[in-house]
Amino acid sequence: MSEAKEIKGKISNLQKEIRNLGPLMRGSVTLMGKKNKQPYFSVGIQKKTKVIYLGDKRAEKANEFVANYKKLLEIVDEMTLLNMELFKLESSK
Repeated sequence: MSEAKEIKGKISNLQKEIRNLGPLMRGSVTLMGKKNKQPYFSVGIQKKTKVIYLGDKRAEKANEFVANYKKLLEIVDEMTLLNMELFKLESSK
């Protein structure tokens, strides 16, 4: 199998991973409060920080969504490197 086909196969597998990620959110779950720390979700959008109260029940789900977002970024980085390799192979022909 050619190197280009192998790279395209890897890219296809990464695309499948993206489809299976599930819900995602950019931001972070933080604990706020002086005495009784409570979980909040915060994200910076359009130069403003948006914050919502999560409570214990929703904090776990929010952490899962944030982890999905981080995994998406890792996959996109990997796909970028693979696409760069494809461009190198195409230019050397």
